[in-house]
Amino acid sequence: MILTHLAADGSAHMVDVGGKVATRRVATATGRITMSAEALAAIRDGLVKKGDVLAVARVAGIMAAKRTSDLIPLCHPLPLTKASIDFAFEEDAIRVHAIAATDGKTGVEMEALTAASTALLTIYDMAKAIDKVMVIEGICVLEKQGGKSGDWVRE
Repeated sequence: MILTHLAADGSAHMVDVGGKVATRRVATATGRITMSAEALAAIRDGLVKKGDVLAVARVAGIMAAKRTSDLIPLCHPLPLTKASIDFAFEEDAIRVHAIAATDGKTGVEMEALTAASTALLTIYDMAKAIDKVMVIEGICVLEKQGGKSGDWVRE
């Protein structure tokens, strides 16, 4: 396997994507945050004192997707055409789905992962007064579309 972010001498570098063709690229990431029934109900019912947890987490995730290259050193800055965050309530958790898309020369998996992670961290931050032992887990890429390696779906 070739690690594209390593030079021949082993040093890290940003991959040159200048010769690649721009194509439509989409990635979906997910993750979840487990919590107490009390915290889950407070978020669902809009009773968290800091405000609308999911609205703030949605905006935080979108903002994070747009700033991924500022956070992950070797990521290219990308002009995103889409960044979206959706939530689903589970029995003991909230699941996030983040989608990032661009018409570009490199993929958007890192943008989708950053969006999902930041949305989950925001939920934690806003609800930690209710439940200090929430757990963020299962952050992963569910699927990607486009690029040289083609489409991929987690099985």
